[in-house]
Amino acid sequence: MPEINHIKKLRNIKSLSINEIVKRTGFCWERVKKYQLPKERESKKRGMMYEEKWGEIVSDWLTEEYALGFWCQ
Repeated sequence: MPEINHIKKLRNIKSLSINEIVKRTGFCWERVKKYQLPKERESKKRGMMYEEKWGEIVSDWLTEEYALGFWCQ
């Protein structure tokens, strides 16, 4: 378990490449690749509604309507 935490630290905190981690630790490439955490991508909503700040309001309206049963079949 400590080796897994070491790999995660080198990859996510120090931002080293997989090949650099392999050189430093001596683990095989597959093992280092297996234990890395994927970097989270932040998706940005685009379009006129979100640029003008209307997107969040409309999303809230739709959520409320759905909760009240307006969208039920």
